[in-house]
Amino acid sequence: MKTRYPDSKSQRSLRLYCMVFFCALVFLLAGCYGMRRSKGGGQTKPITQRQIVPTDINVMEGYGVEAVMQGLTFPTACDFDDRNRLYVIEAGYSYGEVWTEPKLIRINDDGSQSVIATGSKNGPWTGLAYHEGHFYVTEGGQMEGGKLLRVDTTGKIKILVENLPSFGDHHTNGPAIKDGYIYFGQGAATNSAVVGQDNASYGWLKRKPQFHDIPCQDIELVGQNYESPDSSGNRSKVVTGAYMPFGTASKPGQVVKGSVPCTGAVMRIPLQGGKPELVAWGLRNPYGLRFREDGKLFVTDNGYDERGSRPVWGAGDIFWEIKTGAWYGYPDFSGSQLLEGDIEFKAPGKSAPKSLLKKHPNQPPKPAAILGVHSSSNGFDFDNGRFFMKGEAFIAQFGDMAPSVGKTLSPVGFKIVRANPETGVIRDFAVNKGKKTAPASYLKSGGMERPVSVKFDRSGQQLYVVDFGILTMDQKNPKPKTGTGVIWKISKK
Repeated sequence: MKTRYPDSKSQRSLRLYCMVFFCALVFLLAGCYGMRRSKGGGQTKPITQRQIVPTDINVMEGYGVEAVMQGLTFPTACDFDDRNRLYVIEAGYSYGEVWTEPKLIRINDDGSQSVIATGSKNGPWTGLAYHEGHFYVTEGGQMEGGKLLRVDTTGKIKILVENLPSFGDHHTNGPAIKDGYIYFGQGAATNSAVVGQDNASYGWLKRKPQFHDIPCQDIELVGQNYESPDSSGNRSKVVTGAYMPFGTASKPGQVVKGSVPCTGAVMRIPLQGGKPELVAWGLRNPYGLRFREDGKLFVTDNGYDERGSRPVWGAGDIFWEIKTGAWYGYPDFSGSQLLEGDIEFKAPGKSAPKSLLKKHPNQPPKPAAILGVHSSSNGFDFDNGRFFMKGEAFIAQFGDMAPSVGKTLSPVGFKIVRANPETGVIRDFAVNKGKKTAPASYLKSGGMERPVSVKFDRSGQQLYVVDFGILTMDQKNPKPKTGTGVIWKISKK
């Protein structure tokens, strides 16, 4: 048994001094941070023409890069048919409220392009999977709600499920197919479960003023409410609670009934279509979904932003292994860390985030890996051992959208990383050459802009990178540029 000795007067004085010094240092750093302007990767002057120079991309020794397709408008995903022919989808929508026509495009053997199918004004088309003669597409649903589509080789489209709750900040994502089911992600409506002025700037709050996050199971609220400017201009301020429509306050102990389909979840439907079933929930924006060879499902989950009525600072994107029935912490955790009481998540000069749920369904699991804050880690694919290392995930990082998501002092993302799900170790794989890791438009080079997804071809020996194209940022909104998307191919030399 250890003997505990009382602190001496000098020891207590030293500890008090250290605490005061630490607090002063925190305030000093916060002040310095607050005075510095944001320098995100998209905070550049718009450019009129994109350069394509594969040698401006730095990849690991023994690998080479080439551009196999240019001039795309908002491409988001690709896949391969039984003949290993490349297919690409164009989203039809981009943040910044820019609408175009969603398309499924085949790249023919001679390099020409064939449009297989076109969609309606309900983008973005976010994901693509080929399976047994059909293409499966996730449709984001900004106007009509999210959908899962099946497209045959003639371009005929069948809706497998519709009316998914996808009118908000994040969309219907995926898909991944296994054992007769289509698995898909449904993003949260908001940044952190509270509708606010930031959602008006995204465009959807005016279209859908009653829309809000929907829990997958019953939840009990603590009654924490937030004040924000009224987007309608009728009043100067409104009060809004978690999981409530804009301008509706919550009460302590209030129970919000859960339902499926819901927001912030992974769900599934049978291949032939049908009612969604819940797989897991408590996610913020489950974007990329992939099954590893051992049958385990993994998801990339975009972390909180420093925006809106309930900003969260310093929350990284998460790479999860999905366990059926588990809750993954949204809106009160980042990974397995509770937001409330953790100084790490307090934005400088702003109130710390408080918990919204009175009870948590479970302690969130430990993440497989934690990725960069604001990196927007999106689509990914697993190496089958024929490219670099079996079981590693290659993840596309779209890059920050500062300053609207929060301030960054240097660009974040804009590259391809590889993640080891067993150790959590993240390493760069493909990065633009330059003094900073940044998009080509920032560096004034001909490399990658915004990688949004990756896919190995059927041989497993070539990695295709879907580059969304140029998207710059002003103080409020994204400024995407049509016709600047590229498909890159990375191969062993």
